[in-house]
Amino acid sequence: MLSTRPTESQTATHDRVYRALRSRIMHGEIAPGKALTLRGIGKEFGVSMTPARETVRRLAAEGALSLSTSGRVSTPELSRDRIEELAALRALLEVELASRALPRAHMALIDRLQSINMTVAEMVTKRDAVGYIRTNLEFHRTLYLRAQAPAMLAMAETVWLQLGPTMRALYGRLRRTEPPHYHRLIIAALKAGDEPGLRLAVRSDVTQGLRLLVT
Repeated sequence: MLSTRPTESQTATHDRVYRALRSRIMHGEIAPGKALTLRGIGKEFGVSMTPARETVRRLAAEGALSLSTSGRVSTPELSRDRIEELAALRALLEVELASRALPRAHMALIDRLQSINMTVAEMVTKRDAVGYIRTNLEFHRTLYLRAQAPAMLAMAETVWLQLGPTMRALYGRLRRTEPPHYHRLIIAALKAGDEPGLRLAVRSDVTQGLRLLVT
């Protein structure tokens, strides 16, 4: 009897396509409400329909893609209530991650965050929306890795994934001319060992932009 279990090669292919499309969605490369097809995904990544279908299934389970009753696949267009909910989740999760990271915030980490923030500034100058979102999330992820709370960080990344297309729309409304003010406050709080200041700066940073979309 032939095995129906996927081979190691098939699993690697599925994972490659999933990670690539997941990254594109998280970093705002795909606009809200954009329709996707299995054929189009397969063509873009050079794979058959099976890994494309598996990728869509996994991303839909994470809330990164929407599936209609007719089978249409698209990136979600978030309602006002949904944006508020995800912003509240970011505030809860990321404030806690930052607080847990603080005792392990050595100077090498602070130097790394300053370097990333310089790249964020470069993306703003270039008006590179995708580059801005990617480096902004890198700033946060670099800090939160020091929390040593992988389950909590995975939850935060799922929220980022669901917000990715919306963050791209937000970037167009912000018309940034300088990097986020709150990043500097986060770095200053880390240097000072100021937990209340850090918690306030992180909460403000992860919610202040999203408020523009619900006002």
